[in-house]
Amino acid sequence: MKTAPREVVTAPSRSRIAVAALAGTAIEFYDFYIYGTAAALVLNTVFFPEMDQVAGTLASFSTFAVAFVSRPLGSALFGHWGDRVGRTSMLVVSLLVMGLATVLIGLLPGYAAIGVAAPALLVLLRFAQGVGLGGEWGGAALLATEHAPPGRRGWYAMFPQLGPAAGFVAANGLFLVLGEALSEEQFGEWGWRLPFVASLPLVAVGLWVRLRIAETPVFRAAMDERRLARVPFAGLVRHQWRRVLLGAGAMTVAYTLFYTATTYCLSYGTGTLGIPRTTMLGLTMAGVLFMAAGTIASSLVSDRLGRRRTLIIGCGPAIVWGLVMFPLMETRSVALVGVALAGTLGLMGLVFGPMGGYLPELFRTEHRYSGASVAYSLGGVLGGAVPPLVATGLQAGGLGTAAAGAYVSATALLSLLCLLALPETGDRTL
Repeated sequence: MKTAPREVVTAPSRSRIAVAALAGTAIEFYDFYIYGTAAALVLNTVFFPEMDQVAGTLASFSTFAVAFVSRPLGSALFGHWGDRVGRTSMLVVSLLVMGLATVLIGLLPGYAAIGVAAPALLVLLRFAQGVGLGGEWGGAALLATEHAPPGRRGWYAMFPQLGPAAGFVAANGLFLVLGEALSEEQFGEWGWRLPFVASLPLVAVGLWVRLRIAETPVFRAAMDERRLARVPFAGLVRHQWRRVLLGAGAMTVAYTLFYTATTYCLSYGTGTLGIPRTTMLGLTMAGVLFMAAGTIASSLVSDRLGRRRTLIIGCGPAIVWGLVMFPLMETRSVALVGVALAGTLGLMGLVFGPMGGYLPELFRTEHRYSGASVAYSLGGVLGGAVPPLVATGLQAGGLGTAAAGAYVSATALLSLLCLLALPETGDRTL
């Protein structure tokens, strides 16, 4: 009766697990990031043409923020069923929700065609994107960690953590190609839609990969032993609510670093500093390579030093970097802007890699999907939705980018304090 869980962790299956975790998160985050890039470059003119530049940019970033508000809802929903019926089935559903919403955004008529219905439908579809992504990360992280052998959870959890970097390079790479191939008028009229529609074949590939993966041995053992909770989210709130909030706070710095560099800085660099769009996209893509390197390094180190200690080490430099990145940006030097983006995203990788193992390790099996997903998504509300809005608002209010940099440093300090209040988990069993 106990042979099935052991069969799942044979070497060939481990390779498929890594591919499924990486491919799924890469596709989901590709879908998510193309919206952020489009919001920074073109959505303000397509869906909010009657507003001035600052107001239109704020409106565009507000629709970007909607998905971060809906992500905790998706985390609670998918987390409940993921803790009730299994990890892999929810990963398939979340991929479908995210992919269909993305394709529909690419087909959505603009304000000039259907008026106020256009931004209203855009918000609805962006909300659906957030719901889908809310269920994605937690399931992918659990797929990796609950299959991992002892002492290797940091390594296994690295694969879903690399998905955002892969998805971002694919998303921005496609926008970069379109920017070079199309005129400004062509890009604004229809070119920006192509990355959204291109999600359809990617989702088909992701579904094919995930439908071939068996349930995790940890969850199957919990089923055999009848340890599944009837209402997992209620048990999570009753027993481990403090870890949810502290885990969310610990995640905030990673989100803040990433979305400040990739969304706000893209808009600020092209709109205020006058740096060509293709140059900013290229610099951001180069910076994401540093993010991937930081993710790999910190994930591997976390198997030796422990997840919590590795994350604490990464938060220290991030506190200082928030005060450095915008002075580098304001030089308007392409090289120094590249340093600003590479440094920000490299630090993001350092504080992001170990989270793939750390958040699942904080919670019990019977509500691990719910706990890890909700903590991850709540961190995104403060760290992902707020920074572009805050930075744009501070800039419009005349406070300059120094205040935005101080905000980045403050979130890094918040994450450090939350980590100090949490336990080490690298040596615990699942």
